[in-house]
Formats: sequence, structure tokens, C-alpha cells
Amino acid sequence: MTMLQHELMDFTSNYYQDNEIKQISKKDVLGHWSLFFFYPNDFSFVCPTELEDLADHYGEFKDAGCEIYSVSHDTEFVHKAWHEANEKINKIQFPMIADPTNKLARDLDTYDEVNGQAERGDFIISPDGKVVAYEVISSNVGRNAEEILRRVKASQFVYEHGDQVCPANWTPGDETIEPSLDLVGQL
Repeated sequence: MTMLQHELMDFTSNYYQDNEIKQISKKDVLGHWSLFFFYPNDFSFVCPTELEDLADHYGEFKDAGCEIYSVSHDTEFVHKAWHEANEKINKIQFPMIADPTNKLARDLDTYDEVNGQAERGDFIISPDGKVVAYEVISSNVGRNAEEILRRVKASQFVYEHGDQVCPANWTPGDETIEPSLDLVGQL
């Protein structure tokens, strides 16, 4: 079963950001682009490298109108402790959502029942709360923020220009393709 066009469920979760504990719900993510970035757990090995990469590109995501939400089964208090204890994680300015019941991980089908934690999954959510792109990979392989950002921008483009598609490696400003019968077998 695909998660494409899956509508994010109604949820309320705590998160850590800017030395504060806050609350977020589905209504808070509607109306803008979102990246839900699941990772297995705080105080681990590959996760800090991924989150630091996202933190280093956070301004570019914000410039693209996309908020990043990192999500793990850890509590907001563990997120705070990790933020304070790790220089890579200390760079993070985006919300770090606590999902101790794994409700969000289950909704987006990235929960691993055997390990009791989320797999590495990133989900690009449209302003109307639907998954338009996602990737779930092995827990021992890190992801690339620049590629995720490229997919966000391509997703935004086709969301706004439904009559065009983005070829491989497309970035804003590159040519797109307007599908037609004349192009069949020509590309």
C-alpha cells in the first residue's frame, strides 16, 4: 500500500524548540509545506549526522516555505537533554516532535514493531495535509538534506503546475516536461 496522498491524521504532540516545550497539532501544519523527518531515537549514531545536515540547510527549507519537523519516539524532555548535550543537535532550530506512543510513526507507516521505534522515513506533506513524496530506508543508512530539499521544491512545482512534470535531477529554473502523446518514445 502506498502512502502517497495519505492524509495526515488528527494528532496533538509535544515538541521541543528554542528551549521551550510546546504543543503541535494537525491544524498547525496545514496551510504550508512540511517535512516530517522520522529517525529511530535520540543519543544514537547516524541520527545526529542527519539532523545536523538538516539544521545546516534549515534556512533553505524555510526559504522554500517548508517547515521541518523531526520526529522520534523520545519524549520532549529527552529531545531537550540531547539538544543541550550534543553540539550537532544544538544547531537545530526546527521543532523536535515527541512521539512516545508512536502514533505519528504508525500513521505514516514507518513504525517498526520489532524494535519499537520509527524507521528512517521522511514525508513531504502538502499544505492540505497529504503525503506527496516519501522515503523509508534502512536504519543504518543516513539521508541527504539537499536531495530532500530538491524533492520538496519539485513537489511544490508540480503541486502548482499540474500540467508539467520534473525530470530526473530537476532543480528550480531547469526545464520541465509537459506530457503529450508527441513525446512518447522521444525522451
